[in-house]
Amino acid sequence: MEFDAVLLPPRRAASIAAGLWHDRTINDDLDACVAHCPDKVALTAVRLDGGAVRRFSYRELATLADRVAVGLNRLGVGRGDVVAMQLPNWWQFTVLYLACSRIGAVLNPLMPIFRERELSFMLKHGDAKVLVVPKSFRGFDHEAMARSLQPDLPALRTIVVVDGGGADDFDTLLTTPEWEKQPDAAAILQGSRPSPDDITQLIYTSGTTGEPKGVMHSANTLMANIVPYAQRLALRESDVILMASPMAHQTGFMYGLMMPIMLRASAVLQDIWEPTKAAELIRTERVTFTMASTPFLTDLTRVVKESGEPVPSLKTFLCAGAPIPGPLVEQAQAGLGAKIVSAWGMTENGAVTLIKLDDDDKLASTTDGCPLPGVEVKVIDGDGKTLPPNQIGRLVVRSCSNFGGYLKRPHWNGTDADGWFDTGDLAYMTADGYIRISGRSKDVIIRGGENIPVVEVEALLYKHPAVAQVAIVAYPDERLGERACAVVVPKTGASIDFAAMVEFLKAQKLALQYIPERLVVRDAMPATPSGKIQKFRLREMLQHNDL
Repeated sequence: MEFDAVLLPPRRAASIAAGLWHDRTINDDLDACVAHCPDKVALTAVRLDGGAVRRFSYRELATLADRVAVGLNRLGVGRGDVVAMQLPNWWQFTVLYLACSRIGAVLNPLMPIFRERELSFMLKHGDAKVLVVPKSFRGFDHEAMARSLQPDLPALRTIVVVDGGGADDFDTLLTTPEWEKQPDAAAILQGSRPSPDDITQLIYTSGTTGEPKGVMHSANTLMANIVPYAQRLALRESDVILMASPMAHQTGFMYGLMMPIMLRASAVLQDIWEPTKAAELIRTERVTFTMASTPFLTDLTRVVKESGEPVPSLKTFLCAGAPIPGPLVEQAQAGLGAKIVSAWGMTENGAVTLIKLDDDDKLASTTDGCPLPGVEVKVIDGDGKTLPPNQIGRLVVRSCSNFGGYLKRPHWNGTDADGWFDTGDLAYMTADGYIRISGRSKDVIIRGGENIPVVEVEALLYKHPAVAQVAIVAYPDERLGERACAVVVPKTGASIDFAAMVEFLKAQKLALQYIPERLVVRDAMPATPSGKIQKFRLREMLQHNDL
């Protein structure tokens, strides 16, 4: 596979000179772990379906990575080939990435929730040579789906099935034969190692706006983000990192798979989100850090409060993907005893902004943080001019961790000659350099020529005691162009109607023209795997009267 990562070469010299690219791969970090702490527990993987727990030392993890790497080579996988994987947070996920890195293959993680429509596009677009799937997960037969797609995917040679039990079983093909002891193993492992500038990850955007785009990252771009991220959060070798967010999403991949190895720390994987189990794991495994979206924080806070069992080891919960309601920050800090850190980022960059550990707690609910080292952000108007503080405009980013480009879609790269990437987000910047995301550029509601501050209205509705989730989206109006509809998921046992919503917003002194003119109450929101509400789907539903 030829990767058109055109955004990488122009940045290399300056990034290396500035110390922003570290010119190493995950191979170097795994080898260092084996040299310095071979018997330390590297990975604890918990499967909730059967209660299985697997632990690996760094020595065992490296041996298994070598074994699977040679096994993949036996399947015809070589340098630059794409290995797609639709797995939950199982130990096989971690091992497959490390194995691909050993031989210069590119891992394409795919969310387990994807079905035929998404998979057929991504597998064909990425020319995946091997696809690894579970036999079944959460009652769905992934093997049957994969085999039904294969005839229309000419590049896909092999389907490997975890827990398959047949000839294409993961263990049969990759982990039972001691491939690393074969006579040619050393030559395979040493002769195919990638450079830090080779593409190591192909990951598709979550699809908040339309066709998924294949984001290409190198070891240099990924690590350029993870190093300052860990430094800002004061993470180190002694930390234990819980990852219950999907590792097929950038959050889980970068900070649940790569970061623990880079730190020589320990990772704990949870495959199905269940807050009671998460709280138990935090206590028993002495977890110190985790990262997830707002619903995870809400659930964990509730479970700890209701059980009365504290989680004293947890130092930091980084919450990203959506604004954190102020009351939730207060409840979480009181209930969990942890610092709540707000952040913002993208698949294309990783985390871009985070609040600092010594920042006032209020910043977690009022901002999305300030840029990491090696990152510049600015807010611009329609003409590209930088706006003064507290004025909403388009957010652009120039980052050492910016991706290499969109596979086969360089015309969508959204990066100018000076390296500024158009995020597609609206934001404002405070005088102190902290940003606040105000919505997607396509989420703007213009009612009779007046821009409605969507995020501000949503933040007010989050204060309503009956509201668990809210999204405000536009629907067409013949006279005004657009009107605003509030889509609400109420808290368990609570209810809200239109009159109550209007009365509440009036009591908050909101301008009358900003009050939504329609309310839709739903049991759940359409969301991306990371928990981001898919407003484009809500708009589509409104247009077709499906809400």
